[in-house]
Parts: sequence; structure tokens; C-alpha cells
Amino acid sequence: MADPVISNSKIVYFGEVLIDLTQDTVDESKVLAPATFHKPDGSVASGTCTYDADTSDATASASEILLGKDAYKNGVKVVGTMPNRGAQESVITGAAQSVPIQNGYHDGSGSVSIDSTEQAKIIPSNIKSGVEILGVQGTYDGSERIKATVGSATPAKTAQTILPSASGDYDYFTQFTVNAIPYTRTQNAAGGYTVTIG
Repeated sequence: MADPVISNSKIVYFGEVLIDLTQDTVDESKVLAPATFHKPDGSVASGTCTYDADTSDATASASEILLGKDAYKNGVKVVGTMPNRGAQESVITGAAQSVPIQNGYHDGSGSVSIDSTEQAKIIPSNIKSGVEILGVQGTYDGSERIKATVGSATPAKTAQTILPSASGDYDYFTQFTVNAIPYTRTQNAAGGYTVTIG
């Protein structure tokens, strides 16, 4: 009867192979650190693999990972390219203005608001009665602030545009006078007259 055969990597007991490491293909890079294992030659080795999760089903792309951050997908490092926008602040100053939202990461503290000067105009007395603008119900019925004034103008060489509001906070003229065109006539040394108009 043959004696048992024992080596560092194989144990044969009376013709029966009990342990055989010689065909193993595992190496340090395939074993998680700091776990230890036996190599095909029977020596003890420590794993060097630092993977701590199976990333084979990861679906994130570089554009979906924040710039400056890294992740792993299918065991490969993916460097993020998504820009960090931080807090985006925008102010609306016109009725038709739109605010574009930039692609990237936003930290949640940004805001879009109506310019304070425009907000001050959105008051009930500035909005027609029966009309609601941005939650403000109008009360203006056309009689609260109608103010009239009188005016006058003298014809000039160039065109003139005359508005009641030019002389104050008025809505219309109750009277408007167009003055006579200035006219003077003086005798001159030639025995005639010099006429000045305007």
C-alpha cells in the first residue's frame, strides 16, 4: 500500500487526491485585500484587489457624474464631467423674459425672482379691476387718478410732441393754447421794413 503523498500544493491519500492547488489560476489581483489565500505552489499570499462592489450593472456616464468626482463602472474608473453650477440666481425684468436653466449640478439654494422694481408696480391700484396678475387682484376702474391740466405751445421750426404728463402726473388736457407765431416789423435804413418771424 502506497504512503500518502503530501506537498505544499497537493495532498494524495492512498491514491485519492484530497487537495490540489496546482491547477488554480487565482492571483493576488483577483482576491480582495487584505484577505489571504494559497497560491498554486502552496505559498500564502495576500489579495491586492481594492474593489468593494460589483459594478458590472452600473449605468452612470461621465456627464452624469460631478466634475472632479470619480466613480467605477464595469471595474473601470469614470471621471465625471458634469459642471457644478452651485446656486444659479436670475432676475426677471420683462414680461416675455425666460430664464435658461444651464446643464449641470445645482446645489438647491439658487432662485429666480421678479426684479424688485417690477414687483413694486404689481399692486391693486395699477391693475384693471377684474384682472389678476401674479396673484394680485386689480382695483383700478379708471377714475382713481385721472388728472387734467392745461397747456400751451408756440409754433417752432421743428415738430413738437406735447403730452400732459410732461408737465406733471396728468392724464389729459382740458385746455391747450397754441400761441401766435412771434412777428416783428421794424423800419430799416433802406427805407423798407425788416420782418422777423419766430
